[in-house]
Amino acid sequence: MKSKLLVAALAALALSACTTTNPYTGQSELNKTTGGALLGAGGGAVAGAVIGAATGGDAAVGALIGAGVGGLAGAGIGSYMDQQEAELRAQLRGTGVSVTRVGNEIVLNMPSNITFDVDKATIRPQFNQTLVSVGLVLQKYNMTMVNVFGYTDSTGDDNYNLNLSNRRAIAVATTLSNQGIEQRRFYIEGRGEADPIASNATENGRSQNRRVEIQLTPITRG
Repeated sequence: MKSKLLVAALAALALSACTTTNPYTGQSELNKTTGGALLGAGGGAVAGAVIGAATGGDAAVGALIGAGVGGLAGAGIGSYMDQQEAELRAQLRGTGVSVTRVGNEIVLNMPSNITFDVDKATIRPQFNQTLVSVGLVLQKYNMTMVNVFGYTDSTGDDNYNLNLSNRRAIAVATTLSNQGIEQRRFYIEGRGEADPIASNATENGRSQNRRVEIQLTPITRG
Protein backbone atom coordinates (compact mmCIF):
# COMPACT_ATOMS: atom_id res chain seq x y z
CA MET A 1 0.00 0.00 0.00
CA LYS A 2 1.63 3.22 -1.19
CA SER A 3 0.74 5.97 1.25
CA LYS A 4 3.56 8.46 0.62
CA LEU A 5 3.95 9.40 4.26
CA LEU A 6 6.96 10.34 6.35
CA VAL A 7 7.06 8.90 9.84
CA ALA A 8 7.31 11.48 12.61
CA ALA A 9 6.46 11.33 16.30
CA LEU A 10 4.02 8.46 15.82
CA ALA A 11 6.64 6.07 14.39
CA ALA A 12 6.62 3.65 17.30
CA LEU A 13 2.82 3.55 17.40
CA ALA A 14 2.66 2.95 13.67
CA LEU A 15 5.03 -0.01 13.92
CA SER A 16 2.95 -1.70 16.60
CA ALA A 17 -0.18 -1.20 14.50
CA CYS A 18 1.41 -2.96 11.54
CA THR A 19 2.09 -6.30 13.20
CA THR A 20 0.20 -9.56 13.24
CA THR A 21 0.72 -13.01 14.77
CA ASN A 22 1.97 -15.82 12.55
CA PRO A 23 -0.42 -18.78 13.01
CA TYR A 24 2.39 -21.31 12.54
CA THR A 25 5.08 -19.88 14.82
CA GLY A 26 3.11 -17.67 17.21
CA GLN A 27 5.59 -14.86 16.53
CA SER A 28 4.66 -11.23 15.92
CA GLU A 29 5.37 -10.08 12.36
CA LEU A 30 4.64 -7.20 10.00
CA ASN A 31 1.29 -7.71 8.32
CA LYS A 32 0.58 -7.96 4.60
CA THR A 33 -0.90 -4.47 4.31
CA THR A 34 2.39 -2.84 5.28
CA GLY A 35 3.78 -1.44 2.04
CA GLY A 36 7.00 -0.18 3.63
CA ALA A 37 8.57 -0.77 6.99
CA LEU A 38 9.85 1.41 9.79
CA LEU A 39 13.56 1.40 10.40
CA GLY A 40 14.74 0.76 13.94
CA ALA A 41 18.25 0.96 15.32
CA GLY A 42 18.37 -1.90 17.79
CA GLY A 43 14.74 -2.77 17.02
CA GLY A 44 13.05 0.53 18.01
CA ALA A 45 11.19 2.63 15.49
CA VAL A 46 13.03 5.79 14.44
CA ALA A 47 11.34 8.98 13.29
CA GLY A 48 12.23 9.84 9.71
CA ALA A 49 12.08 6.43 8.03
CA VAL A 50 9.87 6.30 4.96
CA ILE A 51 6.64 4.29 4.87
CA GLY A 52 5.29 3.30 1.49
CA ALA A 53 6.73 6.17 -0.50
CA ALA A 54 7.78 5.50 -4.05
CA THR A 55 11.47 4.66 -4.23
CA GLY A 56 13.44 7.89 -4.19
CA GLY A 57 10.14 9.75 -4.07
CA ASP A 58 9.80 13.52 -3.95
CA ALA A 59 8.62 13.52 -0.33
CA ALA A 60 11.70 11.69 0.93
CA VAL A 61 14.12 13.65 -1.25
CA GLY A 62 12.52 16.95 -0.30
CA ALA A 63 12.80 16.15 3.39
CA LEU A 64 16.47 15.28 3.06
CA ILE A 65 17.36 18.40 1.11
CA GLY A 66 15.38 20.46 3.61
CA ALA A 67 17.37 18.87 6.41
CA GLY A 68 20.63 20.03 4.84
CA VAL A 69 21.76 16.78 3.22
CA GLY A 70 22.11 18.59 -0.09
CA GLY A 71 21.67 17.11 -3.53
CA LEU A 72 23.44 16.31 -6.77
CA ALA A 73 22.94 17.98 -10.12
CA GLY A 74 24.11 17.71 -13.70
CA ALA A 75 27.32 15.93 -14.63
CA GLY A 76 28.25 15.57 -10.97
CA ILE A 77 25.64 12.82 -10.49
CA GLY A 78 27.41 10.24 -12.65
CA SER A 79 30.83 10.96 -11.20
CA TYR A 80 29.52 10.72 -7.64
CA MET A 81 27.88 7.36 -8.32
CA ASP A 82 31.04 6.13 -10.11
CA GLN A 83 33.12 6.79 -7.02
CA GLN A 84 30.60 5.15 -4.72
CA GLU A 85 30.37 2.11 -7.00
CA ALA A 86 34.16 1.70 -7.05
CA GLU A 87 34.38 1.75 -3.25
CA LEU A 88 31.51 -0.71 -2.88
CA ARG A 89 33.09 -3.11 -5.37
CA ALA A 90 36.35 -2.96 -3.44
CA GLN A 91 34.60 -3.64 -0.12
CA LEU A 92 32.42 -6.46 -1.48
CA ARG A 93 34.98 -8.39 -3.52
CA GLY A 94 34.80 -12.06 -2.57
CA THR A 95 31.78 -11.67 -0.27
CA GLY A 96 29.14 -13.18 -2.57
CA VAL A 97 27.33 -9.84 -2.92
CA SER A 98 26.99 -8.66 -6.52
CA VAL A 99 27.24 -5.01 -7.54
CA THR A 100 25.29 -3.95 -10.64
CA ARG A 101 25.18 -0.51 -12.22
CA VAL A 102 22.00 0.55 -14.04
CA GLY A 103 22.31 4.12 -15.25
CA ASN A 104 22.81 6.21 -12.14
CA GLU A 105 21.50 3.47 -9.85
CA ILE A 106 23.67 0.94 -8.00
CA VAL A 107 22.10 -2.41 -7.03
CA LEU A 108 23.60 -4.69 -4.38
CA ASN A 109 22.19 -8.23 -4.51
CA MET A 110 22.59 -10.16 -1.25
CA PRO A 111 21.59 -13.84 -1.63
CA SER A 112 19.87 -15.31 1.42
CA ASN A 113 22.28 -18.25 1.59
CA ILE A 114 25.04 -15.89 2.77
CA THR A 115 22.89 -13.52 4.82
CA PHE A 116 20.30 -15.62 6.70
CA ASP A 117 19.67 -19.15 7.87
CA VAL A 118 16.65 -20.92 6.38
CA ASP A 119 13.35 -19.31 7.47
CA LYS A 120 15.19 -16.83 9.73
CA ALA A 121 15.51 -13.03 9.72
CA THR A 122 18.59 -12.76 11.92
CA ILE A 123 21.73 -11.83 9.98
CA ARG A 124 24.43 -14.49 10.12
CA PRO A 125 27.35 -13.34 12.32
CA GLN A 126 29.88 -13.96 9.54
CA PHE A 127 27.94 -11.61 7.21
CA ASN A 128 27.55 -8.82 9.71
CA GLN A 129 31.00 -7.34 9.01
CA THR A 130 30.19 -7.19 5.29
CA LEU A 131 27.15 -5.05 6.06
CA VAL A 132 29.20 -2.87 8.39
CA SER A 133 31.64 -2.24 5.52
CA VAL A 134 28.77 -1.33 3.20
CA GLY A 135 27.36 0.99 5.84
CA LEU A 136 30.63 2.90 6.13
CA VAL A 137 30.63 3.54 2.37
CA LEU A 138 27.00 4.68 2.46
CA GLN A 139 27.80 7.03 5.32
CA LYS A 140 30.61 8.58 3.29
CA TYR A 141 28.45 8.97 0.18
CA ASN A 142 25.49 10.55 1.92
CA MET A 143 23.73 11.97 -1.15
CA THR A 144 22.03 8.71 -2.11
CA MET A 145 18.74 7.12 -1.12
CA VAL A 146 19.08 3.63 0.37
CA ASN A 147 16.17 1.48 -0.80
CA VAL A 148 16.13 -1.98 0.83
CA PHE A 149 13.89 -4.70 -0.63
CA GLY A 150 13.38 -8.24 0.67
CA TYR A 151 12.34 -11.13 -1.60
CA THR A 152 11.50 -14.82 -1.25
CA ASP A 153 10.89 -17.69 -3.65
CA SER A 154 7.35 -18.89 -4.43
CA THR A 155 7.39 -21.84 -2.02
CA GLY A 156 4.93 -21.69 0.88
CA ASP A 157 2.22 -19.28 1.99
CA ASP A 158 2.15 -15.88 0.26
CA ASN A 159 1.46 -13.92 3.44
CA TYR A 160 4.15 -15.73 5.41
CA ASN A 161 6.69 -15.08 2.65
CA LEU A 162 5.79 -11.39 2.56
CA ASN A 163 6.28 -11.10 6.32
CA LEU A 164 9.60 -12.95 6.16
CA SER A 165 10.85 -10.66 3.38
CA ASN A 166 9.82 -7.63 5.45
CA ARG A 167 11.73 -8.82 8.49
CA ARG A 168 14.83 -9.59 6.46
CA ALA A 169 14.79 -6.17 4.78
CA ILE A 170 14.45 -4.52 8.19
CA ALA A 171 17.34 -6.57 9.60
CA VAL A 172 19.67 -5.51 6.79
CA ALA A 173 18.61 -1.86 6.94
CA THR A 174 18.98 -1.74 10.71
CA THR A 175 22.56 -3.01 10.58
CA LEU A 176 23.38 -0.43 7.93
CA SER A 177 21.73 2.41 9.85
CA ASN A 178 23.78 1.61 12.93
CA GLN A 179 26.81 2.93 11.06
CA GLY A 180 25.45 6.45 11.51
CA ILE A 181 23.47 6.80 8.29
CA GLU A 182 20.73 9.46 8.21
CA GLN A 183 17.47 7.60 8.87
CA ARG A 184 15.48 9.53 6.29
CA ARG A 185 17.63 8.13 3.49
CA PHE A 186 16.02 4.71 3.95
CA TYR A 187 13.03 3.14 2.26
CA ILE A 188 12.33 -0.47 3.33
CA GLU A 189 9.89 -2.91 1.79
CA GLY A 190 9.29 -6.65 1.83
CA ARG A 191 8.07 -7.79 -1.57
CA GLY A 192 7.70 -11.50 -0.88
CA GLU A 193 7.45 -13.57 -4.05
CA ALA A 194 7.29 -10.57 -6.41
CA ASP A 195 9.94 -9.76 -9.03
CA PRO A 196 11.73 -13.11 -9.37
CA ILE A 197 15.11 -12.94 -11.11
CA ALA A 198 15.12 -16.66 -11.98
CA SER A 199 12.67 -19.51 -12.45
CA ASN A 200 10.99 -20.83 -9.32
CA ALA A 201 10.70 -24.22 -11.01
CA THR A 202 14.24 -25.24 -9.97
CA GLU A 203 16.10 -25.13 -6.66
CA ASN A 204 18.87 -23.08 -8.24
CA GLY A 205 16.33 -20.54 -9.45
CA ARG A 206 14.54 -20.41 -6.09
CA SER A 207 17.85 -19.82 -4.30
CA GLN A 208 18.50 -16.80 -6.54
CA ASN A 209 15.06 -15.37 -5.80
CA ARG A 210 15.62 -15.54 -2.04
CA ARG A 211 17.54 -12.31 -1.60
CA VAL A 212 17.76 -8.78 -0.21
CA GLU A 213 18.48 -6.01 -2.69
CA ILE A 214 19.83 -2.58 -1.84
CA GLN A 215 19.14 -0.03 -4.55
CA LEU A 216 21.12 3.19 -4.26
CA THR A 217 19.71 6.18 -6.13
CA PRO A 218 21.16 9.72 -6.19
CA ILE A 219 19.44 12.52 -4.29
CA THR A 220 19.03 15.17 -6.97
CA ARG A 221 18.07 18.82 -6.86
CA GLY A 222 16.87 21.26 -9.45
